[in-house]
Amino acid sequence: MKLNAREIALFGMLGAIMYSSKMLMELLPNIHLLGPLIVACTVVYRKKALYPIYVYVILNGITAGFATWWIPYLYIWTILWAMVMILPKEMTKKVRVPVYMAVCAAHGFLFGVLYAPAQAILYGLNFKGMIAWIISGLPFDFIHGVSNFFMGLLIMPIVSILRRAEQIHE
Repeated sequence: MKLNAREIALFGMLGAIMYSSKMLMELLPNIHLLGPLIVACTVVYRKKALYPIYVYVILNGITAGFATWWIPYLYIWTILWAMVMILPKEMTKKVRVPVYMAVCAAHGFLFGVLYAPAQAILYGLNFKGMIAWIISGLPFDFIHGVSNFFMGLLIMPIVSILRRAEQIHE
């Protein structure tokens, strides 16, 4: 996955866009453009989409502190990337939009469940404690999943913009 100078700049900017979009929407709990941006980057750049994802993760750590909350970020966004990577590359237009929206929503609904194992390990929670932590976060996961679903409507427009930018470059 060797990068050229253009890709280094592009992926740095995409990671910064992910970060800035999250910060701009910070007042709305669990409502952000991260899901659609990660899905769109994965659709267009495949394996290389990991670069902007980890630019975003590192920017989060730099600005908010590399604390225990940050550790799950090392894997949680990669799970969304992996969910998209296992989808067929070629889907019909009718299928593409709802599938990407559903994947985005699933990641939001499951965010607390995906985050919980790290919390359990870091804070010494037993299984019951981990389940209680998940249950206490369900209202936020519900908001996250529903908002990711509707934000998923932006995936294909973002994909189109990224693909157009790639064609201009060629």
